[in-house]
Amino acid sequence: MMDPITIGLVGIGALFALLILRTPVAFAMMIVGFFGYWALEGLRSAGGVLLTESYSTIANYNLIVVPMFVLLGNISSVAGFSRGLYDAAFAWVGAFRGGLASASVLGCAIFAAVSGSSVATAVTLGKVALPEMKRLGYSPSLSTGSIAAGGTLGFLIPPSTGFVIYAILTEESIGRLFMAGILPGILLTLLFMAAIWVIAYLDPKAGPRGEPMPFGERFRILMDAAPLLGVIILSIGGIYLGVFTPVEASGIGAALVILLALARRRLTWDGFKEAVMSTLSTSAMLYAVVIGANVLNPFFAVTRIPALLGEGLGELGLGAYGTLFVIILAYLVLGMFMDGLSMLVITVPIVFPVVTALGFDPIWFGVVAVIVIEMGMITPPVGMNVFVVRGVADGVPLTTVFRGVMPFLVAMIVGLLLIIAFPGIALLLPNTMFG
Repeated sequence: MMDPITIGLVGIGALFALLILRTPVAFAMMIVGFFGYWALEGLRSAGGVLLTESYSTIANYNLIVVPMFVLLGNISSVAGFSRGLYDAAFAWVGAFRGGLASASVLGCAIFAAVSGSSVATAVTLGKVALPEMKRLGYSPSLSTGSIAAGGTLGFLIPPSTGFVIYAILTEESIGRLFMAGILPGILLTLLFMAAIWVIAYLDPKAGPRGEPMPFGERFRILMDAAPLLGVIILSIGGIYLGVFTPVEASGIGAALVILLALARRRLTWDGFKEAVMSTLSTSAMLYAVVIGANVLNPFFAVTRIPALLGEGLGELGLGAYGTLFVIILAYLVLGMFMDGLSMLVITVPIVFPVVTALGFDPIWFGVVAVIVIEMGMITPPVGMNVFVVRGVADGVPLTTVFRGVMPFLVAMIVGLLLIIAFPGIALLLPNTMFG
Protein backbone atom coordinates (compact mmCIF):
# COMPACT_ATOMS: atom_id res chain seq x y z
CA MET A 1 0.00 0.00 0.00
CA MET A 2 1.26 3.48 -0.89
CA ASP A 3 2.12 5.89 1.89
CA PRO A 4 -0.19 8.90 2.54
CA ILE A 5 2.15 11.41 0.90
CA THR A 6 2.31 9.41 -2.34
CA ILE A 7 -1.47 9.02 -2.35
CA GLY A 8 -1.77 12.77 -1.75
CA LEU A 9 0.51 13.57 -4.70
CA VAL A 10 -1.47 11.17 -6.90
CA GLY A 11 -4.63 12.96 -5.74
CA ILE A 12 -3.23 16.37 -6.68
CA GLY A 13 -2.24 15.04 -10.09
CA ALA A 14 -5.71 13.54 -10.57
CA LEU A 15 -7.31 16.84 -9.54
CA PHE A 16 -5.40 18.81 -12.15
CA ALA A 17 -6.08 16.13 -14.77
CA LEU A 18 -9.83 16.38 -14.09
CA LEU A 19 -9.70 20.17 -14.32
CA ILE A 20 -7.80 19.98 -17.62
CA LEU A 21 -10.53 17.61 -18.87
CA ARG A 22 -13.02 20.37 -17.99
CA THR A 23 -14.65 18.50 -15.13
CA PRO A 24 -16.60 21.05 -13.04
CA VAL A 25 -14.31 22.09 -10.19
CA ALA A 26 -16.85 21.09 -7.51
CA PHE A 27 -17.12 17.52 -8.78
CA ALA A 28 -13.37 17.25 -9.41
CA MET A 29 -12.73 18.07 -5.75
CA MET A 30 -15.46 15.71 -4.53
CA ILE A 31 -14.13 12.81 -6.63
CA VAL A 32 -10.51 13.25 -5.53
CA GLY A 33 -11.42 13.93 -1.90
CA PHE A 34 -13.81 10.98 -1.61
CA PHE A 35 -11.65 8.35 -3.31
CA GLY A 36 -8.46 9.65 -1.71
CA TYR A 37 -9.98 9.51 1.77
CA TRP A 38 -11.35 6.04 0.93
CA ALA A 39 -7.84 4.86 0.03
CA LEU A 40 -6.44 6.13 3.33
CA GLU A 41 -9.26 5.69 5.85
CA GLY A 42 -11.72 3.27 4.30
CA LEU A 43 -15.08 3.51 2.56
CA ARG A 44 -17.11 4.05 5.74
CA SER A 45 -15.05 7.07 6.79
CA ALA A 46 -15.06 8.53 3.26
CA GLY A 47 -18.84 8.17 3.06
CA GLY A 48 -19.18 9.83 6.45
CA VAL A 49 -17.09 12.81 5.33
CA LEU A 50 -19.13 13.21 2.13
CA LEU A 51 -22.46 13.11 3.98
CA THR A 52 -21.53 15.30 6.93
CA GLU A 53 -19.77 17.95 4.85
CA SER A 54 -22.65 18.12 2.37
CA TYR A 55 -25.18 18.61 5.17
CA SER A 56 -23.06 21.09 7.15
CA THR A 57 -22.54 23.22 4.04
CA ILE A 58 -26.23 23.34 3.15
CA ALA A 59 -27.10 24.06 6.80
CA ASN A 60 -24.48 26.83 7.12
CA TYR A 61 -26.45 29.97 7.98
CA ASN A 62 -23.65 32.31 6.89
CA LEU A 63 -23.73 31.03 3.31
CA ILE A 64 -27.18 32.59 2.84
CA VAL A 65 -25.36 35.81 1.92
CA VAL A 66 -24.44 34.22 -1.42
CA PRO A 67 -27.94 33.71 -2.91
CA MET A 68 -29.25 36.94 -1.37
CA PHE A 69 -26.53 39.21 -2.76
CA VAL A 70 -26.57 37.35 -6.09
CA LEU A 71 -30.34 37.95 -6.26
CA LEU A 72 -29.75 41.62 -5.45
CA GLY A 73 -27.33 41.88 -8.39
CA ASN A 74 -29.58 39.96 -10.79
CA ILE A 75 -32.65 42.06 -9.97
CA SER A 76 -30.57 45.22 -10.47
CA SER A 77 -29.44 43.91 -13.85
CA VAL A 78 -32.85 42.91 -15.24
CA ALA A 79 -34.39 46.15 -13.92
CA GLY A 80 -31.83 48.19 -15.84
CA PHE A 81 -30.27 49.82 -12.79
CA SER A 82 -26.78 49.05 -14.13
CA ARG A 83 -27.40 51.56 -16.95
CA GLY A 84 -28.23 54.22 -14.37
CA LEU A 85 -24.99 53.55 -12.49
CA TYR A 86 -22.99 53.84 -15.70
CA ASP A 87 -24.74 57.06 -16.74
CA ALA A 88 -24.10 58.60 -13.32
CA ALA A 89 -20.43 57.69 -13.47
CA PHE A 90 -20.09 59.08 -17.00
CA ALA A 91 -21.83 62.33 -16.02
CA TRP A 92 -19.11 63.05 -13.47
CA VAL A 93 -15.92 61.73 -15.10
CA GLY A 94 -16.80 61.59 -18.81
CA ALA A 95 -15.21 64.95 -19.65
CA PHE A 96 -11.73 63.79 -18.57
CA ARG A 97 -9.23 62.03 -20.81
CA GLY A 98 -10.50 58.50 -21.36
CA GLY A 99 -13.63 59.56 -19.48
CA LEU A 100 -15.86 56.85 -20.93
CA ALA A 101 -13.39 54.12 -19.91
CA SER A 102 -13.04 55.68 -16.45
CA ALA A 103 -16.83 55.78 -16.15
CA SER A 104 -16.87 52.08 -17.07
CA VAL A 105 -14.40 51.26 -14.28
CA LEU A 106 -16.31 53.41 -11.81
CA GLY A 107 -19.57 51.78 -12.90
CA CYS A 108 -17.96 48.35 -12.44
CA ALA A 109 -16.86 49.30 -8.92
CA ILE A 110 -20.36 50.44 -7.95
CA PHE A 111 -22.08 47.45 -9.57
CA ALA A 112 -19.57 45.16 -7.84
CA ALA A 113 -21.03 46.42 -4.57
CA VAL A 114 -24.37 45.04 -5.77
CA SER A 115 -23.48 41.81 -7.55
CA GLY A 116 -20.44 40.39 -5.72
CA SER A 117 -19.45 38.64 -8.95
CA SER A 118 -16.58 39.42 -11.31
CA VAL A 119 -18.14 37.78 -14.35
CA ALA A 120 -21.57 39.35 -13.77
CA THR A 121 -19.96 42.79 -13.40
CA ALA A 122 -17.93 42.43 -16.61
CA VAL A 123 -20.90 41.14 -18.65
CA THR A 124 -23.42 43.69 -17.35
CA LEU A 125 -21.24 46.78 -17.75
CA GLY A 126 -19.68 45.44 -20.95
CA LYS A 127 -23.07 45.30 -22.66
CA VAL A 128 -23.76 48.89 -21.62
CA ALA A 129 -20.36 50.53 -22.08
CA LEU A 130 -18.67 48.81 -25.03
CA PRO A 131 -21.14 50.03 -27.70
CA GLU A 132 -20.81 53.59 -26.36
CA MET A 133 -17.00 53.50 -26.43
CA LYS A 134 -17.06 52.04 -29.95
CA ARG A 135 -19.40 54.83 -31.07
CA LEU A 136 -17.09 57.53 -29.69
CA GLY A 137 -13.99 56.03 -31.34
CA TYR A 138 -12.21 54.50 -28.35
CA SER A 139 -9.44 52.05 -29.17
CA PRO A 140 -10.65 48.43 -28.86
CA SER A 141 -7.79 47.56 -26.51
CA LEU A 142 -8.59 50.37 -24.04
CA SER A 143 -12.35 49.80 -24.10
CA THR A 144 -12.20 46.02 -23.63
CA GLY A 145 -9.24 46.18 -21.23
CA SER A 146 -11.02 48.65 -18.93
CA ILE A 147 -14.14 46.46 -18.75
CA ALA A 148 -12.18 43.23 -18.19
CA ALA A 149 -10.08 44.85 -15.44
CA GLY A 150 -13.01 46.73 -13.91
CA GLY A 151 -14.98 43.50 -13.73
CA THR A 152 -12.38 41.95 -11.44
CA LEU A 153 -13.45 44.42 -8.75
CA GLY A 154 -16.52 42.23 -8.27
CA PHE A 155 -14.27 39.67 -6.57
CA LEU A 156 -12.87 42.25 -4.12
CA ILE A 157 -15.47 44.91 -3.33
CA PRO A 158 -18.08 43.61 -0.87
CA PRO A 159 -20.34 41.65 -1.08
CA SER A 160 -17.59 39.54 -2.65
CA THR A 161 -18.28 35.83 -3.18
CA GLY A 162 -14.51 35.37 -2.94
CA PHE A 163 -14.52 36.66 0.64
CA VAL A 164 -17.51 34.48 1.53
CA ILE A 165 -15.73 31.34 0.31
CA TYR A 166 -12.47 32.41 2.02
CA ALA A 167 -14.36 33.00 5.28
CA ILE A 168 -15.99 29.56 5.12
CA LEU A 169 -12.66 27.84 4.39
CA THR A 170 -10.73 29.65 7.13
CA GLU A 171 -13.54 30.24 9.68
CA GLU A 172 -12.86 33.98 9.63
CA SER A 173 -15.53 36.69 9.96
CA ILE A 174 -17.42 37.48 6.76
CA GLY A 175 -18.21 40.96 8.07
CA ARG A 176 -14.56 41.78 8.78
CA LEU A 177 -13.53 40.51 5.34
CA PHE A 178 -16.22 42.62 3.67
CA MET A 179 -14.94 45.69 5.49
CA ALA A 180 -11.34 44.81 4.58
CA GLY A 181 -12.20 44.86 0.88
CA ILE A 182 -13.61 48.40 0.77
CA LEU A 183 -10.47 50.57 0.87
CA PRO A 184 -8.40 48.22 -1.36
CA GLY A 185 -11.33 48.21 -3.80
CA ILE A 186 -11.36 52.02 -3.87
CA LEU A 187 -7.57 52.04 -4.25
CA LEU A 188 -7.66 49.69 -7.26
CA THR A 189 -10.50 51.68 -8.82
CA LEU A 190 -8.43 54.88 -8.59
CA LEU A 191 -5.32 53.11 -9.94
CA PHE A 192 -7.34 51.76 -12.89
CA MET A 193 -8.62 55.27 -13.63
CA ALA A 194 -5.06 56.63 -13.37
CA ALA A 195 -3.90 53.98 -15.86
CA ILE A 196 -6.67 55.06 -18.26
CA TRP A 197 -5.62 58.70 -17.91
CA VAL A 198 -1.99 57.82 -18.71
CA ILE A 199 -3.03 55.78 -21.77
CA ALA A 200 -5.27 58.60 -23.04
CA TYR A 201 -2.57 61.21 -22.34
CA LEU A 202 0.02 59.28 -24.35
CA ASP A 203 -2.46 58.53 -27.14
CA PRO A 204 -5.39 61.01 -27.12
CA LYS A 205 -7.12 59.13 -29.95
CA ALA A 206 -7.33 55.99 -27.78
CA GLY A 207 -9.66 57.65 -25.27
CA PRO A 208 -11.16 60.96 -26.41
CA ARG A 209 -12.89 63.22 -23.93
CA GLY A 210 -16.67 63.20 -23.66
CA GLU A 211 -18.87 66.26 -23.86
CA PRO A 212 -18.95 68.13 -20.52
CA MET A 213 -22.36 68.31 -18.84
CA PRO A 214 -23.86 71.21 -16.87
CA PHE A 215 -23.76 70.67 -13.11
CA GLY A 216 -27.53 70.55 -12.89
CA GLU A 217 -27.75 67.75 -15.45
CA ARG A 218 -25.01 65.77 -13.70
CA PHE A 219 -26.82 66.13 -10.38
CA ARG A 220 -30.13 65.02 -11.94
CA ILE A 221 -28.54 61.86 -13.38
CA LEU A 222 -26.91 61.14 -10.04
CA MET A 223 -30.28 61.47 -8.32
CA ASP A 224 -31.73 58.88 -10.72
CA ALA A 225 -29.12 56.39 -9.47
CA ALA A 226 -29.36 57.52 -5.84
CA PRO A 227 -31.92 54.91 -4.64
CA LEU A 228 -29.69 51.99 -5.67
CA LEU A 229 -26.63 53.75 -4.24
CA GLY A 230 -28.63 54.17 -1.04
CA VAL A 231 -29.30 50.42 -0.89
CA ILE A 232 -25.55 49.76 -1.27
CA ILE A 233 -24.62 52.27 1.44
CA LEU A 234 -27.34 50.95 3.76
CA SER A 235 -26.22 47.32 3.34
CA ILE A 236 -22.47 47.85 3.72
CA GLY A 237 -22.80 50.72 6.23
CA GLY A 238 -25.17 48.66 8.37
CA ILE A 239 -22.57 45.89 8.60
CA TYR A 240 -19.84 48.36 9.53
CA LEU A 241 -21.94 50.05 12.21
CA GLY A 242 -23.02 46.70 13.63
CA VAL A 243 -26.71 47.42 12.97
CA PHE A 244 -27.09 44.05 11.26
CA THR A 245 -25.02 41.03 10.26
CA PRO A 246 -23.86 40.30 6.68
CA VAL A 247 -26.68 37.74 6.34
CA GLU A 248 -29.29 40.28 7.46
CA ALA A 249 -27.73 42.92 5.20
CA SER A 250 -28.01 40.60 2.19
CA GLY A 251 -31.69 39.93 2.84
CA ILE A 252 -32.51 43.59 3.45
CA GLY A 253 -30.59 44.65 0.32
CA ALA A 254 -32.33 42.09 -1.91
CA ALA A 255 -35.77 43.02 -0.55
CA LEU A 256 -35.16 46.77 -1.01
CA VAL A 257 -33.96 46.35 -4.61
CA ILE A 258 -37.04 44.26 -5.47
CA LEU A 259 -39.29 46.93 -3.93
CA LEU A 260 -37.35 49.67 -5.73
CA ALA A 261 -37.71 47.87 -9.09
CA LEU A 262 -41.44 47.39 -8.51
CA ALA A 263 -41.93 51.01 -7.45
CA ARG A 264 -40.23 52.20 -10.65
CA ARG A 265 -42.19 49.65 -12.72
CA ARG A 266 -39.00 48.14 -14.09
CA LEU A 267 -39.57 44.56 -12.95
CA THR A 268 -41.70 42.30 -15.12
CA TRP A 269 -42.74 38.79 -14.18
CA ASP A 270 -40.46 37.32 -16.86
CA GLY A 271 -37.58 39.46 -15.62
CA PHE A 272 -38.17 38.34 -12.05
CA LYS A 273 -38.20 34.66 -13.10
CA GLU A 274 -34.98 35.18 -15.07
CA ALA A 275 -33.30 36.77 -12.04
CA VAL A 276 -34.44 34.01 -9.69
CA MET A 277 -33.36 31.18 -12.04
CA SER A 278 -29.96 32.81 -12.57
CA THR A 279 -29.60 33.18 -8.79
CA LEU A 280 -30.46 29.51 -8.24
CA SER A 281 -27.93 28.42 -10.86
CA THR A 282 -25.09 30.56 -9.47
CA SER A 283 -25.85 29.68 -5.85
CA ALA A 284 -26.03 25.94 -6.58
CA MET A 285 -22.62 26.16 -8.23
CA LEU A 286 -21.08 28.01 -5.29
CA TYR A 287 -22.63 25.64 -2.72
CA ALA A 288 -21.30 22.67 -4.71
CA VAL A 289 -17.82 24.22 -4.76
CA VAL A 290 -17.85 24.66 -0.97
CA ILE A 291 -19.00 21.05 -0.50
CA GLY A 292 -16.24 19.88 -2.83
CA ALA A 293 -13.63 21.89 -0.94
CA ASN A 294 -14.84 20.51 2.40
CA VAL A 295 -14.58 16.95 1.07
CA LEU A 296 -11.13 17.52 -0.43
CA ASN A 297 -9.59 19.26 2.58
CA PRO A 298 -9.86 16.31 5.04
CA PHE A 299 -8.09 14.16 2.46
CA PHE A 300 -5.23 16.67 2.19
CA ALA A 301 -5.07 16.92 5.99
CA VAL A 302 -4.63 13.15 6.34
CA THR A 303 -1.85 13.11 3.74
CA ARG A 304 0.00 15.82 5.76
CA ILE A 305 0.98 17.55 2.50
CA PRO A 306 -0.07 21.04 3.72
CA ALA A 307 1.99 20.58 6.91
CA LEU A 308 5.01 19.32 4.97
CA LEU A 309 4.69 22.20 2.51
CA GLY A 310 4.70 24.66 5.39
CA GLU A 311 7.77 23.02 6.90
CA GLY A 312 9.48 23.08 3.52
CA LEU A 313 8.82 26.78 3.02
CA GLY A 314 10.10 27.45 6.53
CA GLU A 315 13.31 25.55 5.86
CA LEU A 316 14.06 27.72 2.82
CA GLY A 317 14.97 30.49 5.25
CA LEU A 318 13.35 33.20 3.15
CA GLY A 319 11.73 34.97 6.08
CA ALA A 320 8.10 36.00 6.34
CA TYR A 321 7.97 38.30 3.30
CA GLY A 322 10.19 36.05 1.19
CA THR A 323 7.81 33.16 1.85
CA LEU A 324 4.84 35.42 1.08
CA PHE A 325 6.50 36.32 -2.24
CA VAL A 326 6.83 32.62 -3.12
CA ILE A 327 3.14 32.05 -2.30
CA ILE A 328 2.07 35.05 -4.42
CA LEU A 329 4.28 33.85 -7.29
CA ALA A 330 2.65 30.41 -7.08
CA TYR A 331 -0.78 32.07 -7.24
CA LEU A 332 0.24 34.06 -10.32
CA VAL A 333 1.46 30.92 -12.09
CA LEU A 334 -1.69 28.98 -11.19
CA GLY A 335 -3.77 31.94 -12.35
CA MET A 336 -2.49 31.39 -15.87
CA PHE A 337 -4.22 28.01 -16.01
CA MET A 338 -7.04 27.97 -13.43
CA ASP A 339 -10.10 30.10 -12.76
CA GLY A 340 -10.18 32.20 -9.59
CA LEU A 341 -12.68 30.19 -7.59
CA SER A 342 -10.81 26.94 -8.24
CA MET A 343 -7.57 28.52 -7.06
CA LEU A 344 -9.17 29.86 -3.91
CA VAL A 345 -10.77 26.63 -2.72
CA ILE A 346 -7.79 24.43 -3.59
CA THR A 347 -4.93 26.58 -2.32
CA VAL A 348 -6.29 28.37 0.78
CA PRO A 349 -6.39 25.21 2.97
CA ILE A 350 -2.77 24.55 2.00
CA VAL A 351 -1.25 28.03 2.37
CA PHE A 352 -3.42 29.44 5.17
CA PRO A 353 -1.63 27.54 8.00
CA VAL A 354 1.70 28.69 6.58
CA VAL A 355 0.63 32.33 6.41
CA THR A 356 -0.78 32.41 9.94
CA ALA A 357 2.33 30.64 11.30
CA LEU A 358 4.41 33.46 9.81
CA GLY A 359 2.41 35.98 11.84
CA PHE A 360 0.42 37.59 9.01
CA ASP A 361 -3.11 38.77 9.76
CA PRO A 362 -5.58 36.28 8.23
CA ILE A 363 -8.00 39.07 7.21
CA TRP A 364 -5.17 40.97 5.49
CA PHE A 365 -4.01 37.83 3.70
CA GLY A 366 -7.58 37.28 2.49
CA VAL A 367 -7.40 40.64 0.72
CA VAL A 368 -3.95 39.85 -0.73
CA ALA A 369 -5.10 36.43 -1.97
CA VAL A 370 -8.24 37.86 -3.57
CA ILE A 371 -6.26 40.58 -5.38
CA VAL A 372 -3.76 38.04 -6.72
CA ILE A 373 -6.66 35.85 -7.87
CA GLU A 374 -8.17 38.95 -9.51
CA MET A 375 -4.94 39.30 -11.47
CA GLY A 376 -5.35 35.72 -12.66
CA MET A 377 -8.77 36.65 -14.07
CA ILE A 378 -7.09 38.87 -16.71
CA THR A 379 -3.81 36.95 -17.17
CA PRO A 380 -3.23 34.82 -20.30
CA PRO A 381 -3.86 32.10 -21.33
CA VAL A 382 -7.05 31.50 -19.26
CA GLY A 383 -8.07 35.00 -18.10
CA MET A 384 -11.76 34.30 -17.41
CA ASN A 385 -12.78 37.98 -17.60
CA VAL A 386 -10.93 38.43 -20.87
CA PHE A 387 -12.96 35.64 -22.49
CA VAL A 388 -16.17 37.04 -20.99
CA VAL A 389 -15.51 40.52 -22.40
CA ARG A 390 -14.47 39.03 -25.75
CA GLY A 391 -17.89 37.38 -25.83
CA VAL A 392 -19.73 40.72 -25.61
CA ALA A 393 -17.27 42.75 -27.74
CA ASP A 394 -18.22 42.22 -31.39
CA GLY A 395 -15.27 41.59 -33.68
CA VAL A 396 -12.48 42.32 -31.18
CA PRO A 397 -9.67 39.71 -31.32
CA LEU A 398 -8.70 37.97 -28.08
CA THR A 399 -5.11 39.22 -28.43
CA THR A 400 -6.41 42.81 -28.46
CA VAL A 401 -8.24 42.29 -25.17
CA PHE A 402 -5.17 40.72 -23.56
CA ARG A 403 -3.04 43.63 -24.79
CA GLY A 404 -5.60 46.04 -23.35
CA VAL A 405 -5.47 44.57 -19.84
CA MET A 406 -1.67 44.85 -19.49
CA PRO A 407 -1.64 48.43 -18.11
CA PHE A 408 -4.28 47.39 -15.59
CA LEU A 409 -2.17 44.42 -14.49
CA VAL A 410 0.62 46.92 -13.75
CA ALA A 411 -1.88 48.99 -11.73
CA MET A 412 -2.90 45.89 -9.77
CA ILE A 413 0.74 45.09 -8.99
CA VAL A 414 1.20 48.64 -7.68
CA GLY A 415 -1.95 48.27 -5.55
CA LEU A 416 -0.82 44.91 -4.21
CA LEU A 417 2.60 46.30 -3.24
CA LEU A 418 0.95 49.23 -1.44
CA ILE A 419 -1.30 46.89 0.56
CA ILE A 420 1.68 44.69 1.49
CA ALA A 421 3.73 47.74 2.49
CA PHE A 422 0.82 49.39 4.33
CA PRO A 423 -1.45 46.65 5.78
CA GLY A 424 -3.62 49.35 7.36
CA ILE A 425 -5.22 49.94 3.94
CA ALA A 426 -6.97 46.60 4.37
CA LEU A 427 -7.18 46.46 8.17
CA LEU A 428 -8.32 49.98 9.10
CA LEU A 429 -12.07 49.41 8.66
CA PRO A 430 -12.30 45.87 10.09
CA ASN A 431 -10.18 46.89 13.11
CA THR A 432 -12.51 49.82 13.85
CA MET A 433 -15.71 47.79 13.30
CA PHE A 434 -15.86 46.64 16.89
CA GLY A 435 -13.88 49.48 18.36
